[in-house]
Amino acid sequence: MHAAPRIALISEHASPLAPSGSVDCGGQNVYVANVARQLAARGWLVDVFSRRECPDAPVVATWLPGVRVISVPAGPARRIPKEALLPHMEAFTNWMKRFVRWQSRPYSLVHANFFMSAWVGVQLRRSLGTPLVVTFHALGKVRRAHQHQADGFPDVRFEMEQAAMDEADIVIAECPEDLADMRRFYRIEADRVRIVPCGFDPAEFHPLPRQRARRLLGMSPGEFSVLQLGRMVPRKGVDTVTEAIAVLRERYGVPAVLYVVGGNSRVPDAAVTPEIGRLARIAAELGIHDRVRFVGQRDRHELARYYSAANVFVTTPWYEPFGITPLEAMACARPVVGTDVGGIRFSVVHGETGFLVPTRDPVAVAGCLARLHRDRSLARKMGERGRARAKEQFTWSSVVEDLLMAYRDAGPALAEDDRRAGSRAAERVAARASTVPVALGI
Repeated sequence: MHAAPRIALISEHASPLAPSGSVDCGGQNVYVANVARQLAARGWLVDVFSRRECPDAPVVATWLPGVRVISVPAGPARRIPKEALLPHMEAFTNWMKRFVRWQSRPYSLVHANFFMSAWVGVQLRRSLGTPLVVTFHALGKVRRAHQHQADGFPDVRFEMEQAAMDEADIVIAECPEDLADMRRFYRIEADRVRIVPCGFDPAEFHPLPRQRARRLLGMSPGEFSVLQLGRMVPRKGVDTVTEAIAVLRERYGVPAVLYVVGGNSRVPDAAVTPEIGRLARIAAELGIHDRVRFVGQRDRHELARYYSAANVFVTTPWYEPFGITPLEAMACARPVVGTDVGGIRFSVVHGETGFLVPTRDPVAVAGCLARLHRDRSLARKMGERGRARAKEQFTWSSVVEDLLMAYRDAGPALAEDDRRAGSRAAERVAARASTVPVALGI
């Protein structure tokens, strides 16, 4: 009988215990939490390593059966923006090396998330020989290309990412464009990359009757509501959605209401979430301050109500390594209007499950919203197709099946018990690789 495989999931700034929607709490937190949960359900022993942000947090805490969260003492025990964490990564690495050596059994694998965790993983691989899988979740050179001077990370990030690509046993790309960006901006051997998307939990996200959801949230039963949900930072492009609401009223005569869910506090407050203040000023300048409702931060178990209450979900980031919120909206049978970038291009099928639009184009967004307002049958069909697509391709269960195949490629000595579903996973991974744009020469 094989011993249960053990995995170290490193996620230096994104703990599965953090509240959703705050500045540094987004898709990576959701990804790490669900990968840990699914691996534990398959008999793995999972340790998630995140930097300690609370002085009262125990170093080792059992989160779920089979899953421990390890709060690594590296730097002050308070929240620090991820852009300021780099000086603390050496302490993180040294502490983790000691912790790993104290364990009665070695880890079968390290799966590092984000470039700083990847750097820690490289040091562990060099000193302990533990197989390493890396998911970047975002690439520094892509971020720099879009954010320019607003990018708070130093150039050394690029070197750290390249080192991880050179030394990791397997690198996970979250969509074909993620792989294309790795090939465009870095050096990487394609045979060490696997395309594995993000996912959603069907038990958490499923459609509720719209009017029931609206009653629960105190929303008007007859309004045309547009939802934007996620981290409140400029690159998410919520200003584009706000401007589109004004265009929708002026050009098409549709008095839509935009609900903005997210922020650093449950009660929306510009003092703690500056982006809310910026967006509120834009709405006031456009004369639609009464049509934009800032909801604030909400717990995961509440989000399905917001998706289900909306007529349309809109997400218009400047760039997006993957984007989990479109999947959650699709799982709740809502059409998605999203920018034609990254993982949104991969998950949303234009004209079938929603519409893809150019970045920073509120007129295009408004046109799509007007069409969905006018043709409710089309909106319903898009929602139904989106739900079917999400259930078929993007559940966390199928995502982790694909990750298990990548783990076996990284560490061939992993237990034979985890070789189930390999052929189905291989077919999905091959299909994703075939969708990389031919024009890029990949």
